[in-house]
Amino acid sequence: MTAYVGIDVSKKKLDVGFYSDKLGKNGQRKKKTKAFKNDRQAFSQLESWLTQQTQHDAQDIAIGIEATGIYHEALIYALHEQGFKLFIANPGRAKKYFESLGVTHKTDKSDSLLLARFTEDKAHNGDIVWWEPESPEARHLKLLLRRLKALQKDALREKNRLEACANTDTSPRVVKSIEDMIAVLNEEIKALLKEIDDHIDGHPQLKKNRELLESIDGVGPTVSRELTSLFSVKRFSSAKEAAAYLGLIPRLQESGSHKGMTRLSKIGPSAIRALLYLPAVVAGRRNPDIAYQKQRLLAQGKTKMQAIGAAMRKLVQICFGVIKHQKEYRPQTSFSV
Repeated sequence: MTAYVGIDVSKKKLDVGFYSDKLGKNGQRKKKTKAFKNDRQAFSQLESWLTQQTQHDAQDIAIGIEATGIYHEALIYALHEQGFKLFIANPGRAKKYFESLGVTHKTDKSDSLLLARFTEDKAHNGDIVWWEPESPEARHLKLLLRRLKALQKDALREKNRLEACANTDTSPRVVKSIEDMIAVLNEEIKALLKEIDDHIDGHPQLKKNRELLESIDGVGPTVSRELTSLFSVKRFSSAKEAAAYLGLIPRLQESGSHKGMTRLSKIGPSAIRALLYLPAVVAGRRNPDIAYQKQRLLAQGKTKMQAIGAAMRKLVQICFGVIKHQKEYRPQTSFSV
């Protein structure tokens, strides 16, 4: 017997809810909810409360959590260490499930109960993948890349401020401050890039995956670095699932002046999607499979942007293929580029 629990996660709070096996006066299962702080000190309180209230051991408690940026990360590692089964719900699919139940009024408390129902239904239908933590080296790579992106954003902001100084009456002291900050940031970015590359080279599987990715025409060091991390952290069952996660699946426009046209869903990590744009453009010229697809789509009347979107999707699918089969890229078409 498994107890199903939902946790709605926010920056400072965890709303926990589940349906008891006991029935209330209305003939429906009783609800139990409680709020906890979202910090490590409160996690042990949460763990004790769950086992006491459900009267189940940790391994017999399945917890559904909706992915919320980074705010759920510390929690899921702590719960996994205690033996709880974890399901990380896709926010888009969870929303559709809630809508299918006719839910109109949503609160943090009700969301936790809905997540519990969502997890239970998926488990009973055999349509669930329990979360497992990535390897320590994959997690370390993910955190290094996260820090790199933060520094790159800071450097870009400072460069924009420096450009603005050229059009304003800015004091030399302010200009120097900005220039000094850019220099420090660039130095730290350079050092972090080396550490990331050394980390990948220091772990055979990460190194091999990066080499496989760079065997693909259009994939350079920046993209291979990012996708090496992605494929070591996420366990995709198919190339289509990988493309869908990155928001590269076409979606039909149902209203407005563009009704009937297809556009990318753009659900998922926008930063990786942005990184894939230029490589897809390059692949449209140099990669035989993608160049052939591009010409075929343009001949069918597709727009240039639709062809680039398809190229981004195809590129990710090829990347998934070389990682899955652990073989270097070999073009499937003899199209001349």
